[in-house]
Amino acid sequence: MENTLNDEIKLVTPRAVVEIHLPDGRVLCGPRGTPVAKFLCSLPEWRDIPPMGAVVNEELRELTFPIEMDARVKPVTMTDSDGARIYRRSLTFLLVAAFEALFPGVELAIDHSVASGGFFCHLINRQPLHENELKRLEQHMRSLVEADLPFERRKVPLDEAIEFFHRRGQLDKVHLMKYRQKADLVLYRLGDHHDYHHGYMVPSTGYIRWFDLLQMGEGFVVRFPRRHMPTELLPIPESPKLLDTFLRYGHWLSRLGIDSVAPLNDAIKAGRISEIILVSEALHEQEIADIARKIVAKHREVRIVLVAGPSSSGKTTFSKRLAVQLLAQGISPMPLELDNYFVNREDTPLDENRKYDYESLGALNTKLLAEQLRCLISGEEVQLPRFDFITGRSVPGEAACLEPDQLIILEGIHGLNPQLLPDIPSQQTFRLYVSCLTQLNLDRYNRISTTDTRLIRRIVRDARERGYSAQQTISMWESVRRGEKRNIYAYQDYADEMFTSALAYELSALKPLAMPLLRQVPFGTPEYIEAKRLYSFLEWFLPLDPDLVPDNSILREFIGGSILKEFKLWEHAD
Repeated sequence: MENTLNDEIKLVTPRAVVEIHLPDGRVLCGPRGTPVAKFLCSLPEWRDIPPMGAVVNEELRELTFPIEMDARVKPVTMTDSDGARIYRRSLTFLLVAAFEALFPGVELAIDHSVASGGFFCHLINRQPLHENELKRLEQHMRSLVEADLPFERRKVPLDEAIEFFHRRGQLDKVHLMKYRQKADLVLYRLGDHHDYHHGYMVPSTGYIRWFDLLQMGEGFVVRFPRRHMPTELLPIPESPKLLDTFLRYGHWLSRLGIDSVAPLNDAIKAGRISEIILVSEALHEQEIADIARKIVAKHREVRIVLVAGPSSSGKTTFSKRLAVQLLAQGISPMPLELDNYFVNREDTPLDENRKYDYESLGALNTKLLAEQLRCLISGEEVQLPRFDFITGRSVPGEAACLEPDQLIILEGIHGLNPQLLPDIPSQQTFRLYVSCLTQLNLDRYNRISTTDTRLIRRIVRDARERGYSAQQTISMWESVRRGEKRNIYAYQDYADEMFTSALAYELSALKPLAMPLLRQVPFGTPEYIEAKRLYSFLEWFLPLDPDLVPDNSILREFIGGSILKEFKLWEHAD
């Protein structure tokens, strides 16, 4: 066959310009090699509120990424999860650079997130900043923003990065880098400050306009906007119980000798992980027993224990372990499931997309629930409902009668909402908030998101119990998160007690189960970027054999093999 080109196909010299195609059909043209930021910020809608990054040909990229060939480009904003992460990560970098300039030799740690948008920070080797120092720190941060200084990005060999951190005395990063699986590392520079941050950054300080610093407890909060209001800072509610819960978990980690991922990896490598597992589980059991004792101390008044928390927090296993502890202390609990009080499917309220909103309080027959609880507390027998998820209808369930020495454990997302049981006296209820409130971080400046841990838990559980792919679970996660913000986080301060279901070792045990699932998410799908991010995050952990997890652990709710799965204390009345 003659090797020739037809009349329509020609060999040409590459054009000096390239095109980017936006999701709305607009096309921009500019010089080859132009950073994607220059394309996007030429559009009027991005002049006041700039994008944080861009998806270029299905890959998440920084705004400094050069466009070398025609590309499909989707702007990533602060209303997107990836955009919010880029903004918060860049704000953290700005905070650390300003802090080290003003307080050399003082060690800063960025701990956990706080409600309404912010990270709690504290000092390690001196007393907290006083008001004038905090004000001076914020002013210096704002001066850096006003100067619009670049975040310079440089990829260096891993050995060079380790040597750099060693010279600076950042031994937590030196320790962490021992477990990095790649041969290089991206460092960012702002003035004299160099650091590694796990993920992408904005191009310069001028992008970081919305923040402030607020004293809280023994530290301070760096505040940032929430996704639904990207240019406003929301008031931070007083949450002393939540803060105390985080601090208590931090003390647990200190007792274990694990304040970051590297010591956890050390324990796995040295064959000492069984000790970490046993003590972690013992701390959980101790906390659950303490909560049970507080309930027993009020058992003459308290008849209903309400358990609530966000998805994949381990509420079901927690409730069963609490029941075991109550039984050991002489109180026999009766479990009730809020899910059995769903209204018929056709009566379920609709969300903004005209889909059934099963997470709305209106999806529950609260009138029937309150009536039956009053009857049970009075010693009357009731016919409990059972919701048939296949037909979408409420059908008669078992008969039940509460004995004088019994109390009810009611688990569900609305457990802390005052409108769930408005007519039942508060002294007859004990409200518990359960969440995976982790303080285990990669290092002092790279925190591990509680939300990420819950999502990884759910990916593993959904694959095992429901046959869902990681792509399916990730695709539903945004909707789950919206429901949590409306129905759970708004009421967490109503809790009488809070319990963190996080386990120091769990991401190492989840890694060998989650990573194969994440690898299967197809490139080019909306979920691929999130799967790739979670996969990269899990690479920092050494794997742990899931068989080492005790059979009554909360983690077993997600990896399977829980001895509590079929646990049931109560039988229906004859």
